[in-house]
Amino acid sequence: MPRKLKDVSNEIVLITGTGHGIGRELALHYTALGSTVICIDINEKNNDETVKKAKRLKNAGSVYSYTCDVTDRNAVLKLADRIKDEIGLVTVLVNNVGIMPTHPFEQQTADEIRQVFEINVFSQFWTLQAFLPHMKQQNRGHIIAMSSIAGLVGNANVVPYCASKFAVRGLMEALHEEMRTGPYNDHQITGSIIYPYMTNTGLCKKPIIKFPSILGLLDPKVVAKHIVDGHRANITEITIPSSLFYINNWCRILPIKCALLLKDFIGGGLGSDL
Repeated sequence: MPRKLKDVSNEIVLITGTGHGIGRELALHYTALGSTVICIDINEKNNDETVKKAKRLKNAGSVYSYTCDVTDRNAVLKLADRIKDEIGLVTVLVNNVGIMPTHPFEQQTADEIRQVFEINVFSQFWTLQAFLPHMKQQNRGHIIAMSSIAGLVGNANVVPYCASKFAVRGLMEALHEEMRTGPYNDHQITGSIIYPYMTNTGLCKKPIIKFPSILGLLDPKVVAKHIVDGHRANITEITIPSSLFYINNWCRILPIKCALLLKDFIGGGLGSDL
């Protein structure tokens, strides 16, 4: 049954990684819905371009650009204080930023592996520590965390990436339980974890697609709309496309050999970029 979508025009939405791809499209979607949108990216030029695009939208909400390295905890905490003073208290946090080195595990360098976890995982800890107090102060809020289909199913050539996206899944499941039973249990703070299939953002340099007409690269605009609609419907887990959520859950109850046969039939994966 279709769910009623809540109004987000009064929300202050902070999105990381808005310089391109899904982050940019999320900024445009929320701005078009009248939200106050705060765009965060380490690339000032690309981020400013996103803000320019957002400001051209009809009936757009307010939109701001901040440059920040979200792997730097102190920088994120300082940014949170600055945003509180200059704009107000954040009510929606979208942890979108991510990277994906794509080559065999033995060719992944120590620096690459650390960077994957710094950007894909630790940045989410720092933004949560910085902006959860904003939500607690208002007794409401929504956290959106970008995982991936690679956070549900492991794939070759992206071992550190898969590990980081599984970590995001664990982070959000544990945080949800803590907010349900622990110190935030009397606050109206909810969350959504996002599992998109391979998306045409430039990260998937050598996609392996067996049935492109059925399961091809996703359009970032389509992914962003699914995320925003899922947030507005208060959906906890959002797999894009939604059918993959049920296929994955069904495969998990099968014997491993059967699940692998189905995985091989469906296909999909990433070739090495080296």
